[in-house]
Parts: sequence; structure tokens; C-alpha cells
Amino acid sequence: MYDPKKLKLLIDDTLLILIMATLACCGLIYEYLLSHYSARILGSVETIIYAIIGIMIVSMGLGAFAAKKVKDAFQGFVVLELVVAFMGCSATLFIASVIGFSHTLPQLIGETYQLPMDALPQGGIVAQFSWLSTQLPYVFAFILGFLIGMEIPLIARIREAVYGHHLAHNAGTIYGADYIGAGIGAAIWVLFMLRLEISQAAALTATLNLVAGFVFLMRFKKQLLHIRWLLLAHLFLAIVIALVFQYGGSWQKQMQNMLYLDKVVYQTQTPYQNLVFTQRHLGGGLEPIYNFYINGSLDEQIYHEFLVHPAMQAAKHQDNILIIGGGDGLALREVLKWQPDAVTLIDLDANLIELFKYPEKSLPEYLANKVKSLTANSFNDKRVTVINDDAFIAIDSLLQKKQVFDVIIIDLPDPSHPDLNKLYTVNFYYRLNHLLDMDGTLVVQSTSPFHAKNAFISIAKTVQQAKFIQVEQYHQNIPSFGEWGWTVATKAGASVRKRLYNQEKILVQTSWLTSALLQSAFVFNKGFYEDKSNIKINYLGTNQLYQYHQQAWERETEFSP
Repeated sequence: MYDPKKLKLLIDDTLLILIMATLACCGLIYEYLLSHYSARILGSVETIIYAIIGIMIVSMGLGAFAAKKVKDAFQGFVVLELVVAFMGCSATLFIASVIGFSHTLPQLIGETYQLPMDALPQGGIVAQFSWLSTQLPYVFAFILGFLIGMEIPLIARIREAVYGHHLAHNAGTIYGADYIGAGIGAAIWVLFMLRLEISQAAALTATLNLVAGFVFLMRFKKQLLHIRWLLLAHLFLAIVIALVFQYGGSWQKQMQNMLYLDKVVYQTQTPYQNLVFTQRHLGGGLEPIYNFYINGSLDEQIYHEFLVHPAMQAAKHQDNILIIGGGDGLALREVLKWQPDAVTLIDLDANLIELFKYPEKSLPEYLANKVKSLTANSFNDKRVTVINDDAFIAIDSLLQKKQVFDVIIIDLPDPSHPDLNKLYTVNFYYRLNHLLDMDGTLVVQSTSPFHAKNAFISIAKTVQQAKFIQVEQYHQNIPSFGEWGWTVATKAGASVRKRLYNQEKILVQTSWLTSALLQSAFVFNKGFYEDKSNIKINYLGTNQLYQYHQQAWERETEFSP
């Protein structure tokens, strides 16, 4: 027969299990969100992401132990969800605000006390505050993880209170809901949240926490105290979350203005990277300067001229060109100056290419016109074929089609992630060797020979191991990068430097590069390569280059003022 008590028990239990799954979904999204955002603003992507997730997992364990101190599981759970929702939606805004303020503090002190630029405070308390601001992501990761860790023990106690006795399979039921919810959270992050601004993703996730807490409140209000205050708290937090969703992006944009020192006029997030355009007004009727940053790095003509033209000029032909990376179209712009018959560009980030191919779809008109001018509308050239795929996989289809290229240009980000490391391995370069014409040239963006010397030399040794006969490196100081370097190689005949030696000028128009400047770029300081024999080659699966790169930039961070 129909039993109202059993029906009520079934509804209550189902509700608790669904709430647990929802909270697990939110918890995983918070892990991804905080680690993703922290890596974006602090750099060192791989280290930051793993550190944040590791801290949150450990603190979740501590939170689970601490949950036994909560005397009233029903009351504690409602309050807990309010705090988690508030922390979740405000964490990135608070971090952005403090880091942004720490970057501008020396200037504010200087303006307040009329100090000259060379007397601005940089050390002492100012430096300590700046360092502390960069630790905030770890602090928030610990706090959020600690709070999230309390959820499962509280739900377990509530289920037993609802049933009125000990449940033999309580842990299994709750953990089952937790695992399934976490899996759903991962899918939501990949398929949906990555396309949103960080603040909007945080607000939506916090909304789920708030709704879960509100549903619990309404269902179990007989077991709760101070209902009116709890309802007011939910209403207040709902308003806060709505404000964060609506205005959080513009607030973070203001904070980015502080980080970049110029006005941020456009910012977007693709599944793979953060893109920022800044504007600097010069006054005096002069045109403003626009800069483009990918994950905090500024690209300009000096870099791309040194990347493209030495390899292009040294090749016997410039008819069929392959570019790997270069989704901003700037290397492509330089390549098209040589009037090739065809250019194939492989880049994983379709959103980045879409932005630079059709800037008028996403950018304000004045900025879209600047982008078209910057790229010379290169992506809309009929000779250009774009392949949106992982280059490690995509080149196999080129090999199957027996394609051959006169020049191969590798314009990838530094190997700061294992997924990028594989694109700097003997395996990858060896397959590129088979795509290159016998009289062709290959050039690789090779990070900084000054800041990451071992990584720089390792790239050259790795290219040489892939059966390239002549491998050389060159470097140039770039204002926005510092000292930067490239590796260039040929399969047969003379080296690139020898091929360029008797050429008095660069055969296409350049704004910076000259033949004499290029010849001098092949010269390094005394003893630069003396430790070359001890530097290891980067084989697939070893992550050797990634480790060299991480070690170098971690040292730079340690010794920076």
C-alpha cells in the first residue's frame, strides 16, 4: 500500500543525493576555474595548475576532518553553502584587485609624495606586499578546498538523521553521487565554462551552490533556526552574484589595466589562451599604440622579421611554405611578402584565427581596422590554407599526401606545458624533416638564450638529432621580450649563415631587420656553448625541455626584485 512516510523519505534522500552531485559539480569547476585563472595571471601554467589542484585536494581532506566540529549538521550545511557561494564568485575578483593594486602601489606612492621615477619604492614592504599578492590564489584554493571538503561529512550526517539510524552504505551512496557530479562538472567546464569570462563562470557556479543551499533550506526548514536571516542572506548573495555576473568582467578589465599599464580595450578567453589588446595614448595628435598579448606576452615586428626572413632568404625556393603555430597571422604577414604560391598554417586555436581573420565580428570598428592593418589581412589571402588541429597529429596527414615544403616555420609558445613539449621533440622534428625540401630551411622559435639557456641549447641539439645536417642559432634583443633566440636548420648543403653571408640586403621590405644585423645575430658571447655536451636532447615522453624551461623561469622568479 501507499506509505506517505516512505515516499517522504525517498524524496528527501533523492534530494540530498542530487544536492551532493550538484555540489561535487561546483567543487570541480571551482578547482579548474581558480587554477586556470591563476595560471593566466601568474604564468608558469603547468606548475600553477597542479599546485592549485593539489592544495585544494589536501585542504578538502582537512575540511572533512573539521566537519565533525559542526554540532548542527543542518544549520551548518546551509551556512556552509552561503560561504562557498560567496567565496566562489568573489575569489578571482579579489585576487585581481589585490594583484592589480600591488602593481600600481609604487606609482601611487610616487605620485602622492612627488617622487622621481628612479626613486619609486620597489623593495621592502612594497616588494613583500607584491609577493604576498601573488600567493593569494593558493590561499583561496586552500580556503575553498577546506570548505568544500566539509560538504560530504555533513551530507552523510544529514542522511542518517533523516533515516533515523546508521546507514550501512551511506559513504558509497554519497561518494557515488560525488564522482558522478564531478564528472558532469568537468564536462560543463570543457564544453561551456571555458567560453565564458572567468567572472561569469564563477557567478554561474556560485548560483548552483546558492540554489542547492536554498532548496535544502526550504525542504528542511523545520530543522533550522533563524530562517528569516538565512533567507535574507540568500537574497543578498543572489544580488551579489548577479552583480558579479553583470559587472565582474569590466572590473577585472580595470584590474588588467593596472597589470598592463596601458588601457585594456579588448579581452577574451579561448579554450587555449587569454587574449588582451591594450591601447596607449601618446597625445600631441599622435596615433595611439596598440599592443596584443597572448597569455601576457607581447608580439611585434622585430620578433617576426627575425623568425621568418632568415629562413626564407636562405631557402632555394619560397614557393610552398608551412607555418606551425602563428595563429595571430603576423608570421604569415611576413611570409606573404615573399609571394609564395601556397602557405599552409596549422594552429590548434580556431577562435584565435577567427578573431584575426574576421576582427570586425568581435572587435570595435577602430580596433578591427588596426588588427587588419597589423596582419595585412593575411588570413584572407587565397593562397593561405588553415588547418585547425594539433600540429603533432596534423603533420601526419601532410606526410600521407607526400607534401614537400620549401620552408617550415615553427612559431609556437614556449614549452611551458607537456602538451607543448611534444612539439619540441626529436619525433616531431624528424617527421618535419621528411616534409622539408632538400634545399629548404626550418626555423624554430627557441625561447630566451639569456633566461633559459639550457632550454635554448637543448632545442638545437634536438633538431640536430632529427637528421638535420646544419643547425645554427641566432638571437636578438626585443624590447617586449628581452633577449630572444631562434634555431635554423638545413638538410643538405651549406648552413643558413653561409648562404646569407654574401647577400648584402634582405630581399623583401622590413622595418627593422638588415643583412648586417642578421649576420651579427649568429654571434654569441664567449663560452656560451661550453656546457653544451651536458645538455640533454628532448625525446618524446621525457619532458626534458619542459623541465629545463620550468627550472629557468622559476629561477628568474626567485631572483626578480
